[in-house]
Amino acid sequence: MAPDSLLNTGCRTLVLLALGLLQACAARPIAEPADIIHQRAHSGGSAVAFSASGDRMVSGGWEGVVQLWRLPDGERVSRWRAHDDSVNGLAFVAGDRRVLTAGYDGVLAEWSPGGKQLRRIQTPAPVTHMVASALHERAVTGHGDGSVRVWRLPDLELVETHKRHRGAVKSVAMDPRLLRYASSGRDGAVFIWDEAGAVRALERPPMDAWSLVFSPDGGQLYGGTWFRLLRWDLGDGALTSLPTAHRGIIRSLQFTGGSETIASISRQTDSAVYFINPHSGAVTRRFQKHDLCGAAVAVSPRGRYLATTSDDASVRIWVLQPGE
Repeated sequence: MAPDSLLNTGCRTLVLLALGLLQACAARPIAEPADIIHQRAHSGGSAVAFSASGDRMVSGGWEGVVQLWRLPDGERVSRWRAHDDSVNGLAFVAGDRRVLTAGYDGVLAEWSPGGKQLRRIQTPAPVTHMVASALHERAVTGHGDGSVRVWRLPDLELVETHKRHRGAVKSVAMDPRLLRYASSGRDGAVFIWDEAGAVRALERPPMDAWSLVFSPDGGQLYGGTWFRLLRWDLGDGALTSLPTAHRGIIRSLQFTGGSETIASISRQTDSAVYFINPHSGAVTRRFQKHDLCGAAVAVSPRGRYLATTSDDASVRIWVLQPGE
C-alpha cells in the first residue's frame, strides 16, 4: 500500500475512534458541576472535613496548611500552617469550637478556629490517617510504622497503642454505634477491635484496602481498592467485592443519607466523584471530576454540602440541598 493510502487509512481510523468516544461521552450521564471552586487552595489537597453544625469546613494540603471555610458562601475565614508535612486528618471537636489535625510529621494538634495552637503531641511515627468521633469522644490515628493509636477527647490522652500492621497503615475507621475500630495496611491486612481487647482479622481482600468506613448500623465494614468497593459482613465475616465505575483507587469513602448511599472519590488513574449504592456498587449520582488524582471526600452531617479535594490543589463544594 502506498504511503498516502496508509496515511488516509490511519486518519479514517482516528476519525472513527473519535466519533466512538464522542458517542460514548454523549451516552454518559452529565456530572454535576461544583457550586464553589477554590482553584489553588493548597499545593495539593489531602483532607476535608465539616463541622457538626454544617456551617463550616476545613481543608488540608501537602504543604501542611489548614484552611477554614464558611458556608454557604464558601469564603475563607482563616488559614494557618499546622504541620511540616502533609495534613492527613482533620476533625472539628469540642462542640465545633476546636479543630483537630494530624500530619505526616507525626504531630497531632488542636487549634482554635483562628489557628491558635492549643495542644500539640509529637507521636513516634508519621500519621497516615486520622478519624474522630464526638459521640464516642475518641480519635484514632494510623501511622507509617504500622501502629494504631486511640486518643480520648477532648484532652487527647492516649488510650491505647497497637502495632497492627507490617508496614504503613492506609486507613482507620470508627464504628458509629460502638467503641470499635478498624484499620487496613500496606501489608494487606484488615483488623477490627474494641477497647476490651478483642481483635479480629478480617478476610484479606485481593488488593489492599486504601479506605475504610463502617456502615451506619455497624453491621458491615466497607473498603475502597482499585476499581472496586469491598464489603465485609461483620456477622459471618464474608467478604464481597463490588464493581464500580471508578477507574482507579477508591481513596476516600463516607456514608451519607443513612445506609443507602456512599460518597466516594478515586485517584491514581482517576479523579471521579460519585454517590454509589453500597449494595451493588452502582453510581447513583455523578459529580464533576477533578483535574488530577482525587484525595478526599466529605459530606456535611445533614447532607446539605459535599466537599472534595485532590492533587490538582483545588477545594470544591457542592450545595446538595437548598437553604431554608
